[in-house]
Amino acid sequence: MMAYVYLCLAIVAEVLGTSALKASQEFSRLWPSVGVVIGYGLAFYWLTLVLRTLPVGIAYAVWAGLGIVLVTLIGVLWFGERLDWPAVAGLAMIIGGVTVIQLFSSVSTH
Repeated sequence: MMAYVYLCLAIVAEVLGTSALKASQEFSRLWPSVGVVIGYGLAFYWLTLVLRTLPVGIAYAVWAGLGIVLVTLIGVLWFGERLDWPAVAGLAMIIGGVTVIQLFSSVSTH
């Protein structure tokens, strides 16, 4: 169970780091740049803890998939980016893929 707590922490840290990357304006702003380094540092640390229990492919699929969806939502809500229907459909497929892995794959830990 702790693997999923660490995975959630890793996802949140990566999403915050990626959002700070956009806000850093090519590392020209100090505090968002610091947020990038801290966010990614924590994300990779927590991901290493996840890999004690979960297979790397499963952990990375969940981490990357949910990270993509959350970063996209932040882009829409915070940065005013727009999505078209193909983007929404693609995001829905990512969510579906992560769901299938978690619900039906015998290699993910339940």
